[in-house]
Amino acid sequence: MKQRTWPDRSDGSPFTALPLFKSGDRNGKIKISGWKTETSCYFQRTRFRSTPSSSIDGRDFSTLPYDVLTRIAATFTLPTLRAASLVCKSWSEALRPLREAMLLVLWGKRFKHGRPGVQLNLEKALDCFLKGAARGSTLAMVDAGLLYWEKGKREEAVALYMRAAELGDPTGQCNLGISFLQAKPQNAKEAVKWLHQASLAGHVRAQYQLALCLHRGIGVHCNLQEAARWYLKAAEGGYVRAMYNTSLCFSFGEGFPRSHRKARKWMKQAADHGHSKAQFEHGLALFSERDMMKAVVYLELATRAGESAANHVKNVVLQRLSTNSRDHAMFLADSWKALPSSR
Repeated sequence: MKQRTWPDRSDGSPFTALPLFKSGDRNGKIKISGWKTETSCYFQRTRFRSTPSSSIDGRDFSTLPYDVLTRIAATFTLPTLRAASLVCKSWSEALRPLREAMLLVLWGKRFKHGRPGVQLNLEKALDCFLKGAARGSTLAMVDAGLLYWEKGKREEAVALYMRAAELGDPTGQCNLGISFLQAKPQNAKEAVKWLHQASLAGHVRAQYQLALCLHRGIGVHCNLQEAARWYLKAAEGGYVRAMYNTSLCFSFGEGFPRSHRKARKWMKQAADHGHSKAQFEHGLALFSERDMMKAVVYLELATRAGESAANHVKNVVLQRLSTNSRDHAMFLADSWKALPSSR
């Protein structure tokens, strides 16, 4: 994946921005509150078997209004829906449309990506997602919105993201926030509002985008300390671009006290997760420390990822290595695999 690195003098900030969307980052954990005790959405069969008539602490869950129940369950995944449906007959009936929606989402993904035995068909995928959205699933709303966005139908996409966001789906909130940032004219304040909500729910892409807004003063007053805090949270959540920007924060002393050790730590983390700019920067740092073998590996990885400037430095380093060392370095680069990340 291509990313920008240290900026030109014409750039206002060295901190990079994110491509628009990528579906994912759903942790599925939502608390059902308003009762004497909070009940996790990860229902367990054994928990309810010991409770007659679906009553816990005197509360009869079967009396929860259908519209409230379906709103609460709109962001549930299929395993969670199946578990929740075991609470009582009333819940099972109320959640039936959402269980059907989740099966439609699964078929939609098969048509979208093409699975063994299922031919890729974006129109059928969209139809499945829209039918799932009509049954109240926020996952279906987001997936349908993504397809509409890819088709250039942004109004339809934003409408679906809005529905999902209002039902509390973090990915819907994140995508809605980015949509407002990309709108013409831009609606930065509304974007920050939704990005903040998604960030509080732990959505790492939203945390990164919120940090960019805070760093650049987009839709909110510039606040380097808050920006750095959200970069770090997203980095700790596995978001590669946030790892890179966290390294820059420690390197430049923006939002955090300067720390060469922490800057190096997060630069290496980003490099090991496949960030090409970080691979280039880390390779340069290793070269300056005369760790030639490792420097060549990271510079070679950066070169393969499209960092043309890394190629020149790599060739300089290769001239200082023996033939055996060069061959071993290339072997390490060929064998290298990026660590998993949230991107």
